Parts: sequence; C-alpha cells; structure tokens
Amino acid sequence: MATTPHTSAKRTSRRLSPHALTAAAAATALAAGLLVAVAGPGNAAPVLLSQGKPATASSEGGAGHATKFAVDGDTATRWASVRNADPQWIKVDLGETATVSRVKLVWDQSCASSYKVEFSTDNSTWKTAHSTTAGDGGTDEIDASGTARYVRATGSVRCRPAMGYSLQEFQVFGTRGSDSQAPSTPQNLRSTGSTATSVELAWEAAEDNVGVVAYDIYHDGNKVAEAAGSATAKKVTGLKPGTDYRFTVFARDAAGNVSQASNAVPVTTPPSSDTTKPSTPSGLTVAGTAADSASLKWTAATDDEAVAGYDVYSGSTVVAPDVAGTTAKVTGLAADTTYRFTVRAKDTSGNVSDPSNEVSAKTKPAGGGDSVPSGIKTISSGWSIPWGLSWLPDGSALFTERDTYLVHKLTQAGQKTEVGKVPNVVTTGGEGGLLGVAVSPDWNSDHHIYLMHSASGDNRIVRMTYDGSSLSDYTVLVTGIKKNKYHNGGRIKFGPDGYLYATTGDGQTPDLAQDKNSLNGKILRMTKDGKPAPGNPFGTLVYSLGHRNPQGITWDPEGRLWEAEFGNSKYDELNLIESGKNYGWPVCEGSCDNSGMTNPKRQWAVSEASPSAVAYADGAIYMAALRGERLWRIPVDGSNAGTPAAYYVNQYGRLRTVEKVPGKNALWLSTTNADNNGGEPDGADKVFQVELK
Repeated sequence: MATTPHTSAKRTSRRLSPHALTAAAAATALAAGLLVAVAGPGNAAPVLLSQGKPATASSEGGAGHATKFAVDGDTATRWASVRNADPQWIKVDLGETATVSRVKLVWDQSCASSYKVEFSTDNSTWKTAHSTTAGDGGTDEIDASGTARYVRATGSVRCRPAMGYSLQEFQVFGTRGSDSQAPSTPQNLRSTGSTATSVELAWEAAEDNVGVVAYDIYHDGNKVAEAAGSATAKKVTGLKPGTDYRFTVFARDAAGNVSQASNAVPVTTPPSSDTTKPSTPSGLTVAGTAADSASLKWTAATDDEAVAGYDVYSGSTVVAPDVAGTTAKVTGLAADTTYRFTVRAKDTSGNVSDPSNEVSAKTKPAGGGDSVPSGIKTISSGWSIPWGLSWLPDGSALFTERDTYLVHKLTQAGQKTEVGKVPNVVTTGGEGGLLGVAVSPDWNSDHHIYLMHSASGDNRIVRMTYDGSSLSDYTVLVTGIKKNKYHNGGRIKFGPDGYLYATTGDGQTPDLAQDKNSLNGKILRMTKDGKPAPGNPFGTLVYSLGHRNPQGITWDPEGRLWEAEFGNSKYDELNLIESGKNYGWPVCEGSCDNSGMTNPKRQWAVSEASPSAVAYADGAIYMAALRGERLWRIPVDGSNAGTPAAYYVNQYGRLRTVEKVPGKNALWLSTTNADNNGGEPDGADKVFQVELK
C-alpha cells in the first residue's frame, strides 16, 4: 500500500555554477556508490530514477526550453514555462511505481517562491509531499518519503513577477518497486444501460496484494476508457449509434501489473433519435491525376447537427473513408484507367447523404518505375483466420490457422493439404492462439519448422519436425512471454543473417516494453535452439524494445529490418529496426521528441491501418491492414520511406498476412474476416495472389 508522504527540506539559496553542480553531482554519485557497497540485505541505496524519463509540463517557453531538458542530467539546459501565468507545473513519469526518498530541484533564476511537490501512483490522485511559501531559488534538496510513479512540482507564485518558472534539473531519488504479482481477474462484467453514444458498464472488484489502482476498459484490442481502482462501474462515451461493441475490463496495480481479461460483454448501441441526413455534397470535380491516384474536391454539405466526414465511392465501394475536409486523394489506382467517383456526407448519428454528382477521372500512363499491384485473383478459399505463412523450398507455403491450431500446406496451384495440429495451443479469446510459422533455412536437411503460440501460462516459441507430410517432435525453445487477451505479437521469421526473429506484444502491460529484462514488447533474435544470437545488444534474446504490439517484420535487399506495429488510439507505425534501439512505447505513440526514443518512418491513424504482416517487393514495403481493410504500398529508398498508397480499400475486408511469392513478381495476401472483428463465419477467409507490374 502507498505510504503517507513525510518530508523535510534542506535549503540552499546560493546559486551554483554548472561546473560546481557537475562536481556536486559527481560527489553525490560517489557517495551513492559507497552506500551500495556497505548497504545490508534488504536496504537498497536510493538511485536517480527520473533522468531520461518522460516529462510533461503545463507549458514550455520555447523549443530551447523544452520539458525534457529538466530530466536530461545537464544543468546547462533547462525547462522554462511561459511568462506571466500561474500556476505552472512539471511532471515526470518514473515508468513504474517506486519508493521515493528525495527530490532535488535545481532552479534557474526564474524560481518559485511558493510551490509544492506531489506524488501519485495513477496520474490521477495526488498527495502533497512538500510545500513551501518561502522559496528563494538555488538548489532545493527535499527529503520526501512515499510511493509514487508520477512526481509533480507546481509553482503558484514566481520569484520574478515578470518571468515564469525554470528548472535546470528535476531529480527524483529512491528505490524501484518489486511487486510482480498481477491483480485477480475482474468478474461479472455487464452492461447496465446504453444510449446511442454511450454505455454503462459494471463489474465485481479485482483483488491485488498491494492494491488495484485502475481498470482499463477495452473494445476488442483498443483501450477506450479507464476507471479508478476504487470504481466498479464506468460510463464509456464517444460511441457510435447503432454499432456493435465488445467490451472487456482489466485490473492494473501501481507496479503496472495487469490482470487477465474479464468476460467479454457484447453491446449494440441503439439508433440515434436524429434521422435527418446531411445535405448532398455538390460541385465534385477532379483536381488532378497521376499514374496511381486521383485528387478530388467538392463543396461542403450541411447538417442539422454536424457533418462528421465524407466517404468517397468508386461505384458502391468506399475508396477513401472518413475524409475530414472537402478534398481527397484516392490512391492505389491502376495506370491509364478510367474511374468514376461520388461523395457522400455523414453525420455523428450515422445518417448518410445522397451521393454527389459523379465525376470521371482517367489516371496517367505508367512512368516505368517500380512495379505496383495490377491484378488480384483468389488462390484458395475456405480458411478460418490464416495467420502465419512461410515458404517451403519447393515454392509451396505452410499456413497456420489461429483458432483451429492447424497447419496446412498450400501449393501455388491452390492445392490445400492439412499437415497437422500443434499441441499445447490455447486461445486467449482475443488475439492469441497459433500465430507465426517459420521454415528452417536448412529444411532440406533438418526438416524443422518454428512456431509461436499461446499456451496455458504464456506465449512461447517452439520447434517441430515436418517431414513433408506430418508434424512431430514438439520442442519448447522460449517460454515466459507474458500473454493476455490482446497484444501478443506473434510474427516469426528467419533473417538474412540466419537467425530467428520474433515479435512480442506488451501483454497489455505497457511498462514491460521498456523493461530490458522482459521478453514482452520486443523484437527477439535467437539461434535455432532458442538461445540469444551472437551480437545481440544486451546479451539476451532482446534485439529492440519499446514495442506495443509488433505484428510484421521483413527485410529489404540491403538487409534492413522493417517492422509494422499496432498503435493504441492514435497512430500505427512502420519502423526501421536497428539493434538496441528503443521505439518508444508506452512513452510515445507515433513520433515524439523524447530523448532516446526512435521515431517511426511512417505513421497512420489507427482507422486507416491496424497493420499485421509486412513484405518487401520491388522497391516497396507492402503492409496488410486489418481495421483499415487495405493493402498499403510504401516505397523505400535506403532508410527512407516514401508516400504510402492504399490498394483494395474495403474490397476484401480485414487483411492479415502478405508475403512475396518466391520466383514471381507477385504477393500472397490473406484475409482474416472470420475473427472477432470481422464477424464472418468459419471458412470465410481467402488467400489471394496480387500481380505486380
């Protein structure tokens, strides 16, 4: 349980130079080292917890005075707030709950004469650890004891009335928590009522050895709301009328441990009382064309409440959904081809206008560059969530089915043969089950295949023997990858270096993505026996970290590793993966400017992507999109990713896996419409071949 903060302050009003402060910091570090040397069992010495951690503030006084400079360990840089505004605050996220023993504030000349320091375990409920009305700048050493993940300093009266607040350093010292026990599963989740745009949920409280600090509420794989740890009910707002939802709840403690999922509750919001459709968009015209795109513009529609957006149609198919303004660029078109487009407006209640006038647009002839998708045909049907794909030396492929736990062989002529069922696989009721498959590069001699799947207690990587007709010799190689209903990762592939790579999700425990000692939220790199590959950056299986739910990996001809990743509610990502790099989650979703974090090469709104597999072919990365229901083509040049173009938008449903066909300038592309989100029956999924010309 959280302890009550107890504080005293040691005040130093003398202004220390950066050189003197550096010397003082060195002395402090030396003293800390001596404390470590003499500390007895169970008495860990306090360490600096805040340096390089995510920091936010109520304001910033310019790019040169960004919040991150208060936690960078350099007194030559500083955070400053805007001028002439009270109150102003700065906050640091320690990344996990810790026992805080001391806070050090190194003020610049713009100090606070009245301020307070607060602790929180959930970023919602705050306890005052120290307050003063006699601040005079300099360096404040504050002895503060308490349990916190978040530490905040708030100034209410400025030392210099015409200025703001400024800190050279905001340092938090203490010891990290050791709680590794997850809360129990919330029980009896139920709906107690709904409106067109909201639903009331209730559940039985979970239990934890320390205490539940929050409940995370999910609709399928996306977090949509959060409730306090003391709550057993929540009103989820911002929903769409007449829409199916499926909610689950997870309990979370102060150390970031997350329970397994509650029961799932399906809810259909009632229709809106608003039945008035928007006016018809007018004046649709073609603003320009290219070989693979057409640009459109139109005059805005009106509505009695509000126009929520526009859908662009080609015939009866939506080819550009949820357009916010009155212009759209439709990509993924065939060269030298005529298309006809209309536009419809829609409001917040789901009412849709009549179609606009129809326009005709002819794309320009191909310019002779890299090939693009030019045709698609069905190779095989009757599948149920085909998830993993890996090629055999004869050009046929092995496919896994997530929820049946079966492995099938599919020839390029479309002949499908059941190979066998993988033992010890369980479903998570969400995104887990039988996931990726990788054929050994030495299959002709060893007949080994590798699989990643959910088991009774974890996600794991196993090896089996496939002799060309059946499976045998189940051998576990890697265990202990935390599983949950969602965020299980699951893609495995052999790289050009001959080592096996695997993607792991954060198991709905975001802090694990930043923990180098955890296998979750990572890309792993290993030998054929499941051991850390030589040259791994930390001497473990971990190759890169800071991933939320990585689902796709591929290599370009120069050996660069590209990865596709599910975001939460803002951005999905295409990342260029390098050994030892940190890709930001949960500190960053999409691009950010936090020190030590590597930004994506491209990012998408989650409604346009929710990516799964990626493949490289003829100058581009191809990315299969689930929620986005499209195939993205992203041209790459070295380490740069160009402008994405979308193909087959809303034509084939949720797209799961894409791979380059060996020996052909073509791709195989599979759907996953028989999963929870697709809503189609078992056997509804297909495998397509996409020709590239």
